[in-house]
Amino acid sequence: MGDETTNLPPGFRFFPTDEELVVHFLHRKASMLPCHPDIIPILDLQRFDPWELHGKALAGGNQLYFFWRGGTRTRASANGIWKLAGSDEPVVTGENKTVGIKKTLVFQLGEAPGGMKTNWIMHEYHLLESGGSTSSSSSRKSSRKRGNRKNELDEWVLCRVYDASEEGTELSCLDEVFLSLDDLDEVSLPK
Repeated sequence: MGDETTNLPPGFRFFPTDEELVVHFLHRKASMLPCHPDIIPILDLQRFDPWELHGKALAGGNQLYFFWRGGTRTRASANGIWKLAGSDEPVVTGENKTVGIKKTLVFQLGEAPGGMKTNWIMHEYHLLESGGSTSSSSSRKSSRKRGNRKNELDEWVLCRVYDASEEGTELSCLDEVFLSLDDLDEVSLPK
């Protein structure tokens, strides 16, 4: 896949919000609508360990993005497994409408339950059903009415993967200025 950000105009960076990922990318993919630009690849999560995603997934800073047609299947690779961490978070639009769910997972080396926790984090984005309800009883009723539509929506997920140990290593411009000012204090000026 390489550096797919080359499809973006110069100076543009891929740094979407949760809402943008669900509304502009995941919903369009699940609905079989075209995405412009079509820059997020489809990968099989079970074929790659997180450190193998570089060059295959779309890179946006230190974050890697890809679609997976896995739904609720086991998220295991050759060397480990993605384990759920915490509870699901709603993805809410600016109009306060819930459009999706974000699950947080942590990669563990080895098999569960004795695996060794790593710093690799994955946010997995799922679409809500068109009614926007998260209630399981209403989900079952509405899925019977719509037939396979729920299964089509559940099939696609959008994943954002990153190494949490790399978080915060980039300094802002202001931080660099302040650090350079500290360096000036150590320099002795000639008298």
